[in-house]
Amino acid sequence: MSNPSIEISRIIDIVPYQLANFPRKDALCDKKNGQWHKFSSEEIQQHADKVSLGLLKMGFNAGDKFAIISTNRTEWTFTDLGILQMGGNDVPIYPNMSEDQYEYIFNDAQVKLVFVGDKDLYEKVMRVIPKTPSVQGVYSFDKIDGVKHWSEIQQLADNSFESKLKEIENSIDPMDLATIIYTSGTTGVPKGVMLSHNNIISNAKALQRIIPMRREDTMLSFLPICHIFERTAIYYYLSIGGAIYFAESIDKVGESLKEVKPNYFTTVPRLLEKVYEKIMEKGRELSPAKKAIFGWAVNLGKHYNPKGENNWFYNLRLFFARKLVFSKWMEALGGNVKGIISGSAALQPRLSKIFTAAGAPVRPGYGLTETSPVLTCNRFVKGGYYLGSVGMPIPGCEIKLAGSGEILAKGPMVMMGYYNKPEITKQVIDEDGWFHTGDIGEWIDGKFLKITDRVKQIFKTSGGKYIAPLPIENKMKESPFIEELMVVGENQKFTGALIVPHFEFIRKWSQKKDDGLETDEQIANSKIVRERIWADIQKYNKRLGHIQQIKKFELIPNQWTVEADEMTPTLKLKRRVIKKKYEYLLNKIYDITE
Repeated sequence: MSNPSIEISRIIDIVPYQLANFPRKDALCDKKNGQWHKFSSEEIQQHADKVSLGLLKMGFNAGDKFAIISTNRTEWTFTDLGILQMGGNDVPIYPNMSEDQYEYIFNDAQVKLVFVGDKDLYEKVMRVIPKTPSVQGVYSFDKIDGVKHWSEIQQLADNSFESKLKEIENSIDPMDLATIIYTSGTTGVPKGVMLSHNNIISNAKALQRIIPMRREDTMLSFLPICHIFERTAIYYYLSIGGAIYFAESIDKVGESLKEVKPNYFTTVPRLLEKVYEKIMEKGRELSPAKKAIFGWAVNLGKHYNPKGENNWFYNLRLFFARKLVFSKWMEALGGNVKGIISGSAALQPRLSKIFTAAGAPVRPGYGLTETSPVLTCNRFVKGGYYLGSVGMPIPGCEIKLAGSGEILAKGPMVMMGYYNKPEITKQVIDEDGWFHTGDIGEWIDGKFLKITDRVKQIFKTSGGKYIAPLPIENKMKESPFIEELMVVGENQKFTGALIVPHFEFIRKWSQKKDDGLETDEQIANSKIVRERIWADIQKYNKRLGHIQQIKKFELIPNQWTVEADEMTPTLKLKRRVIKKKYEYLLNKIYDITE
């Protein structure tokens, strides 16, 4: 029976609502040292209350800022809820951000306390503490000798502060600031996105109306909870009463899928690409007869109708493909998957088609940190999705396209603004309340939004022709020999590309051919590899207009990483950084002598 006396209008209402309506024993779970730890709805609330009371006892007040730097774990959520209950604002930070970025964020937000996950992060934070005077202490979730443990704050919980906590909780308005999330951005210094309780809750409630998850369902979480995509997903899961399991690490997602057997999970395209690559690699090792059946099934999946409107003959073949081939894919995903939500970057349409055909419906969505995050999403019902698009606007969201094709959004999910940056806020939210996303889009069938590129990424050739890199990059990355690719050619005569070869795949390919390519450097300098990649580029060039076709390319001798500042934590390319770093290769492509 539901309890109508409790409504969710703020993040801090979610767990009390779950407790009153559908308490569960495995509301939040994580794995440490090979053991799963399960926390009930009641235990989540108890942990959050102790954090709140401990912080009040220490003298902290509503409006104070607290940073959390950690991988996904139950302590992250306990601390998050505890901070919000006492009127504080949390500042979640990616563990793989640089020390310079930590320093900037601590000072910009005037962070009072920092919570870190482990020893490495503690040491990283301590190196910047001398330059961040607002920080009064650093607490660790892991037990580390000589370091304050987060439980010490809970141990300070003083019942005499309960009335003060209740008073603060009652005073928190849905429109009040909840969190500041610093976007790493592809250019410039991080910007602090201010999101209110209402921003995030409105998003979670809209998702309740369009995503068919139920409290009987189990969800696996492995995307960084410090990113608003996964964080809103966690609040959504809690609000419907589903069981949440945090994977031990990104590297162990495959293991967690088999153990947890989730019904739903969120992902980013790169992870789906890696799953697909592993499956294809196993397919190439099959006997000739089995390989032929495997190839037939994959090819069938590629031709899955984007709306799911397949004829009876296709569905008959798909039935056998699922029995013979795709059933193994489903086992690798745990065997119980009902749906996968993809976001954060563009997903190749062929992947959403193949996984959906296999029996694991992939539904891409679209949004930004500034929009809490979801703006559009493909639905799970027939007629509610178009694979290759990012779906329809969620309830309460208005979308329109400017004359330039830029996507504009309006609704309760649009941020309060950028922290300490009113002028930059005015540049992205106009006088009528429309948020300018910076993305270019078009409508399919008048209702499904398709992202075609970023405003800032479109460039002109010297001949005055406009090039949109994203569609070209997504097409070229279908090659198993290409891991990353960045289209170049601004103010040049033709379109070129910087390419990161798929080193792992090429090493195995090379072994079979006995070419002896082992190091990344050898692969990037190999004439055989260049010729093989060029063959794939020519194949995909045929599907592009003349001006979009890649005429020349250079191979990068190493992978692009977040640590090297070539990618954002959400794995988007930092184009400006890459162009500067590999200027010598650009000069080679365009025969520029320095």
